[in-house]
Amino acid sequence: MTIQTALLSVSDKSGIVEFAQALAQRGVTLLSTGGTASLLRQAGLPVTEVATHTGSPEILDGRVKTLHPRIHGGLLARRDDPQHMQTLKDQDIPPIDLLVVNLYPFQQTIARPDCILADAIENIDIGGPAMLRSAAKNHGSAQGGVTVVIDPADYPRVLADMDGPARQPAYGLRLELAAKVYAHTAAYDGAIATYLSSLADAEPAPAQVPAREPWPRVLTVQMQRQQALRYGENPHQGAAFYHDRDIGEGLLAGYQQIQGKALSYNNIADADAAWECVRSFDATACVIVKHANPCGVALGADPLAAYQQAFKTDPTSAFGGIIAFNAPVDEATAQAVSQQFLEVLIAPAYTGAALAVLAAKKNVRVLQLPVGTARNAYDVKRVGGGWLVQDPDGRPLDAADVRVVTQQAPTDAQMQDLLFAWNVAQYVKSNAIVFCGQRMTLGVGAGQMSRIDSARIAAIKAEKAGLTLQGSAVASDAFFPFRDGLDVVADAGATCVIQPGGSIRDDEVIAAADERGIAMVFTGTRHFRH
Repeated sequence: MTIQTALLSVSDKSGIVEFAQALAQRGVTLLSTGGTASLLRQAGLPVTEVATHTGSPEILDGRVKTLHPRIHGGLLARRDDPQHMQTLKDQDIPPIDLLVVNLYPFQQTIARPDCILADAIENIDIGGPAMLRSAAKNHGSAQGGVTVVIDPADYPRVLADMDGPARQPAYGLRLELAAKVYAHTAAYDGAIATYLSSLADAEPAPAQVPAREPWPRVLTVQMQRQQALRYGENPHQGAAFYHDRDIGEGLLAGYQQIQGKALSYNNIADADAAWECVRSFDATACVIVKHANPCGVALGADPLAAYQQAFKTDPTSAFGGIIAFNAPVDEATAQAVSQQFLEVLIAPAYTGAALAVLAAKKNVRVLQLPVGTARNAYDVKRVGGGWLVQDPDGRPLDAADVRVVTQQAPTDAQMQDLLFAWNVAQYVKSNAIVFCGQRMTLGVGAGQMSRIDSARIAAIKAEKAGLTLQGSAVASDAFFPFRDGLDVVADAGATCVIQPGGSIRDDEVIAAADERGIAMVFTGTRHFRH
């Protein structure tokens, strides 16, 4: 069954004229509606309006134009069912073999700050989804099914199959496009449900932007499989990596893998931790992550200097880790990181010489993606029978945001170390204690049930790495509930501390800092990370 009749009705008109011209050149009869028909007619193409085809004019300001048996009969009739085809013949309904539709821009409309409810409602497409679902349902039969296209990127694939030996799109392509349709209409309906369920109960004035609740009663999330994984966190667990329908620039799912083995579940999780941390710095930075925690972070004049300092923090934990840079990797940096065993290397770019060096480490997974500024809309955690959903933890902090609470104020150099330590602590699992100095981490204590133990572990790691904590800066992701935690970091050599504050014993902790001659600042914001 070759394609003889096509119905084209698109909101996104990119490439539609060229596609219609290609169809007309192949002898396909063109049906269309409204703006699409006008555009095709202006291009000199022979096109029949749907209203002419159905014999029924558009009504209700265009709300009803394709909801007609002559449209849906042409889409839904099974080509391999004689009774269906006889019915079409008796009713004088020509089959529609190709449907090209994309929907009213509902999501783009509600994203506008001036969108009123009436605008949103009028951009809920009815006829489009109905046609898409009809065509997708009838995508396959022995005699050939309906081909349905929602994405201009698929136009060349349809034409290529039409020019192939079968003279029609192959079943595999029709199946893929049908699945794409149902994912699209599901996401479209999900966006409508989310929007309407976020509206406040009060009836909005006709021309006013309606009040919206920050957390809708219905939250629909759709993800697309990027790759199946060998296994999950452990070999007995199955796993796959899914990405959002639209990946913001700079988010890990947009990576390009240049070389190396396929990524594992743990590789992806740890790579995300490293990448989010390193791109939070404006200066050239290197972050080394092991088991979801930064084990070395440093700023440097160039990537090599940053790496060398980050590696000093904890060479033992860096073995088999993930290394991320927020600046292009050059040959010297590639040679340095190649001296250690690493699983994944991430950077926004690599020189040709750097890639040549890394090629010798054929198993190392080398990823490239722009730093970007995108952030996830939601941070989610799976629990039994539900999801915890929150805003991402991305509040910036500078010197003007902190409050000095001790008699001694930090020097400018100490303040820079405190802000650096605070930034790192945001990406360390709670309870988090981070010692820093001279724009590098000196000791990291992560994920302990006791904050004192995190402080002690950080000090032990620094000692093992041969690093001194004398004169260091310390960040605590949450407040010190007692003075004992502050005493531990002071005994280790810290001379300044940054912490959220907010404990009922803040006065006790402040007095302890004054007693120990420590400068301490409060942020008013904590960074729990579980």
